[in-house]
Amino acid sequence: METLIPVINKLQEIFNTVGTEAIHLPQIVAIGSQSSGKSSVLESIVGRDFLPRGSGIVTRRPLILQLVHVASLEERKRAATSETCIQEEEWATFIHCKHKSFTDFNKVRQEISDETDRVTGTNKGISPEPMHLKIFSSKVLNLTLVDLPGITKVPVGDQPPNIEALVRDMILSYISSPTCLILAVTAANTDMTTSESLKLARDVDPEGRRTLAVITKLDLMDAGTDALDVLMGRVIPVKLGIIGVVNRSQLDINTHKNISDSLQDEQSFLQKKYPAVANRNGTRFLTKTLNRLLMHHIQDCLPKLKTRVSVLTDQCQSVLQSYGQPVKDQNAILLQIITKFATEYCNIIEGTAKNIETSELCGGARMCYIFHETFGRTLESIDPLAGLTMLDILTAIRNATGPRPALFIPEVSFELLVKRQIKRLEEPSLRCVELVHEELQRIIQLCSTYNTQELLRFPKLHEAIVEVVTSVLRKRLPITNEMVHNLVAIELAYINTKHPDFVDMTFVSASIHTSKPMPSVRKLSQREQHDCEVIRKLIQSYFLIVRKNIQDSVPKTVMHFLVNYVKDHLQSELVGQLYKAQLLDGLLTESEDRAQQRNEAASMLKALQKANQTISEIREIQLW
Repeated sequence: METLIPVINKLQEIFNTVGTEAIHLPQIVAIGSQSSGKSSVLESIVGRDFLPRGSGIVTRRPLILQLVHVASLEERKRAATSETCIQEEEWATFIHCKHKSFTDFNKVRQEISDETDRVTGTNKGISPEPMHLKIFSSKVLNLTLVDLPGITKVPVGDQPPNIEALVRDMILSYISSPTCLILAVTAANTDMTTSESLKLARDVDPEGRRTLAVITKLDLMDAGTDALDVLMGRVIPVKLGIIGVVNRSQLDINTHKNISDSLQDEQSFLQKKYPAVANRNGTRFLTKTLNRLLMHHIQDCLPKLKTRVSVLTDQCQSVLQSYGQPVKDQNAILLQIITKFATEYCNIIEGTAKNIETSELCGGARMCYIFHETFGRTLESIDPLAGLTMLDILTAIRNATGPRPALFIPEVSFELLVKRQIKRLEEPSLRCVELVHEELQRIIQLCSTYNTQELLRFPKLHEAIVEVVTSVLRKRLPITNEMVHNLVAIELAYINTKHPDFVDMTFVSASIHTSKPMPSVRKLSQREQHDCEVIRKLIQSYFLIVRKNIQDSVPKTVMHFLVNYVKDHLQSELVGQLYKAQLLDGLLTESEDRAQQRNEAASMLKALQKANQTISEIREIQLW
């Protein structure tokens, strides 16, 4: 079971290379207020002075501290061959300083300070970017700890006014995870019931199942008081336990008192002040407890961790596959994308696309609606006699007779007036063309959406395809408009009064004799009333014939000259304009974002596969 902690350390190193937040590894996170003694606790656990000290927030970035137990120098010398390089008794490494080891822990402290300043600045700023430190020693137990900035309320230096909230959010981002054990540090000379660290721990772990409380500075309590009730769990219920420790004093630190001597003094103090619980308190007991808790916690989290890594591996493989492989055959991939786009465009028109819209009409269905609902109803709503008064009709009849009174209704007056009414059909017909053209433009965007991966990968190719299709539509629009204009012009060119559906003059005259006279702007003679009524009936009858023709022929014209032409020639136009050797490199240049995303996905997949392999090597381990 001792091998579980190194496995988690290895996984942390693996995932540190890709900066993933999707995996929450089992770890112990130390939290506490400023000056609570958190740094002293960590140094006592390590047995070395290695953390920066000072006023205000000293820890300004998360420090992921991995302790690795190694054989002593003497043991390694005995086991070594003459060719083996014997290292120091203790040494440290940083992930950001690859291939460099530190044996002087004063330089470790300086490196922590310098690296912190590099990221956060030199004036007390903070950052959530973690720093990874690994310490190898024969005097430590395998352990992984995360040291977070101390809880503060008053900003100093360049710290923002909301520094308290920023630190709180950073702490919560770590301890909210169920895989995290919380090491809540509180000074004994403060009110335990108002401990900021215990408050935060209780927010995310109300039952205290993941919280271990550490009470520091037991030797600094007021005379006549002690922390026995707290250490016995009578004040604060914490299920993982409460352990008291004695920190080194500032004098001890200034005089460089050996940590081993401080630990001996700590044990002596506990035996004298708290003899009944001395064996369950102190730094040595805390270290062993943390080691045991972490190993058991890792074992509990391991099944879910295996599942999570496996699921993320599958997801990452799918994402990486969606980005496509690096381009090897430019000709093939260009033809593939062009063909796919053209096919998808035609399928949307035909209604055979795989991705069928359910929220609104689109493509061919939308065109059908335009032809039969929008255009059809617009034509049907046009009154054949709208805008035509009795005076207009009478004036046309008189103008057609010249200086002599007419014996019969002049045909030219009918033609003049009916052409005026037929002309009104041209505007909605051209509007029908415009609506279909707009839908064909909209299909370009639908195709871009359905082929997002390929077109986002090659933005210049996307722009070129859109430009070619738009150009084809733009060229066909005036041709189609001209044909629709000609349809109306054809109707105006010859008024076919012999059309089988045109009303008979005799029938019109007979119907007028039996109908009531129409009101007019002035009193008309019986002859004038009759003639105007005849013209009105004839105009209405012929207009309905022409409207029916236009209603039938305009959609056919639009389909032939615009829609079907685009369908039939789209792919050949795309190939003809884009499939050129001198354009390939430019068109198939990937966007920087897409190339970066592929690289990140590839790195993530590699890390996940390595993590999967690492986890799979774990064998069943019995508890000790």
